[in-house]
Amino acid sequence: MAKLIAKETGFDYLDTGALYRATALNLVRLGLNEDSTDEEIASALEKTRVEFSRGRIILNSADVSEEIRSSEAGHYASVFSARSPVRRFLLDIQRDAAKKADLVAEGRDMTTVVFPEAYKKIYLDASVGERARRRTEELLGKGFAADGEKIRKEIIERDARDSGREIAPLRKADDACYIDSTGLTREEVLGLIMRVIKENK
Repeated sequence: MAKLIAKETGFDYLDTGALYRATALNLVRLGLNEDSTDEEIASALEKTRVEFSRGRIILNSADVSEEIRSSEAGHYASVFSARSPVRRFLLDIQRDAAKKADLVAEGRDMTTVVFPEAYKKIYLDASVGERARRRTEELLGKGFAADGEKIRKEIIERDARDSGREIAPLRKADDACYIDSTGLTREEVLGLIMRVIKENK
């Protein structure tokens, strides 16, 4: 949806989730896990370079745009995103992007932490069942194996973990517009969001 909005507005698209997934992928490659200390993570991040290049995600000079879409990458992105060294590492990268262009940014702390002064804020939601169905279809479409029930449980666990973390928890900004996309088509959701964007502040 963020990509479609960027296309409609002519803005650049910042996929912050991809940044976290790529960073997590490199940490796992370096042997880190849930039990790693902040010091170990900080040290590993010194060997991590993540950037966007023409819509692709580049990790240490290699294109990992497809690899980061696996369920494992998503799991570890949520795990490591709760760690302060990772959030500090990516905060400047995200904010620097906004200095270079008008952006449509998606992510669980975009409107509360990274861009609290954003011109328009949307909190896009959907039921767990709907999100699990969409994620399953997305993974199957990309050639990954997908277990719908496992994905549903992972979504519930991720929501609980992201909402309960001390650092930049998932929550709706007070001035964000809430949209529940359950049962709506992509075109319907896009229409709702574009109406919010075009409204006078």
